[in-house]
Order: sequence, then structure tokens, then C-alpha cells
Amino acid sequence: MTIKEILHTTAHRPWNMPSNPWAYYQEWNNAIFLHYQVDLSLLQPFVPQALEIDLFNGKPWVSVVAFTMEKIRPRYLPAFPPISNFDEINIRTYVRSNGKAGVYFLSIEGGTSLSCKIAKSLSGLPYRFSKMSRPEGIYKSSNSEFNDHLHIAYTIGEKTTEKTELDLWLTERYALFQDTKDVINAFDIHHLEWPINTINIDHLELNYPRFAGLFKDRKPDRVHYSKGVKVLAWGKQKQ
Repeated sequence: MTIKEILHTTAHRPWNMPSNPWAYYQEWNNAIFLHYQVDLSLLQPFVPQALEIDLFNGKPWVSVVAFTMEKIRPRYLPAFPPISNFDEINIRTYVRSNGKAGVYFLSIEGGTSLSCKIAKSLSGLPYRFSKMSRPEGIYKSSNSEFNDHLHIAYTIGEKTTEKTELDLWLTERYALFQDTKDVINAFDIHHLEWPINTINIDHLELNYPRFAGLFKDRKPDRVHYSKGVKVLAWGKQKQ
């Protein structure tokens, strides 16, 4: 699907598209979602007070999303694969701000050091480098500085034809809110609905010491796989 067609497919969006032109194109491909229902009291210390933690049936959620970023580029420039393509892991929760439901990153890692530096400089997002590898059916990451470690072995299942309300709540988010030392930045994004498959998690090691209380060495409460989406993103706006 072309960018023009993506821009004109909007019926699934919860609010209107931004009126100004998009700034970046990117693809979020071969995504693994590990979703955890968590205790609000344990999550609150990680989220700025200026953001409202979003709840589903009275409970907050945190998701580990491991995927491959591809073809990221500014609007008027071509992609440059050594920088534009890299594996990424983000740990996110779900928030609301100014009437919009979006996501907030507790952590965001990239598998290419230079890509992380450029992304952090341009977006202000707290990218950091971690060693990552992704052979078929495996996703591995490690960061010695934070003692973070992720190892997923998985098998992709069948396409999901009917999404639940929770499936949509966890995946269909069209805003990102992220704090800096001085402000909270808001980012609008647009893409088609995520195509979702079931996924079997054959092996999972998830060790992020800072967030140990959230995950508690337990299996995720819900999992998804997606072949990916083509994404248009707008520049940051101060809240």
C-alpha cells in the first residue's frame, strides 16, 4: 500500500489526523508483543505524574514489544539501511494526555549504536544500545550496563480474524508521550490496523532488574505476533 493510500485510510482512528505534514516514515516489522497486567501501585513510580495511566477494566498493562525497525527516514530523504534498519525493544505502558490515549516508554533499546544516537538526538526518546540478534524463531538482547536480558524462542501461529476489545486496546495506539528533563513531548503517528497472528512462546527469559516487580518472573497474560505496519510519524510537540 502506498503512503497516499495509508493517509486516506482513517476509519479505524480514534481522532482526526494531524493537519500538518508527516515528518518520518518507518516500518515496524515482525513484532512480538508480550503483555502483562500489572499492579497500579507498582507502575506509578515509573510514569510521570503529568500523564494519566490508562486502565482496561480497572487494571494497567505493560507490554514488551520486540520488533525490527526498517526503512526509517525523514519525509524528503531516502532510507539508508545501515542506519535505517535495526532491531528494537521497547517496554511500554498505556497512558492518556489531553484526551488522547497513547503509550509511554519505560525503556527503549536499539541493536545498532549509531542508529540509537541519531534517533535519540532527533526525537528526544531515551534510546540506548543493546546487543541484539534475531535468527529465525529467536529474539535475543543483552545490555551489560543495566544487566538487561531478553531471550524469546517462538513459533508463529494462525492469523487472528476477530480481535477482542483488549487486543485493540493494547495495539491500536496513535500517540506517544515521553518526558524529558523539562517537558513532556507528544508524537502523533498513523498506520493501518495491526495484522495479528497468534504466537507460541516456546522459551522466555525476561530479566530487567529495574522492572522486576512488574513482571515477577511470570508468563505474559497475553501475546501477539504481527508481520508489521507501515508508519507515518509527526514531529514532537511540547505538552
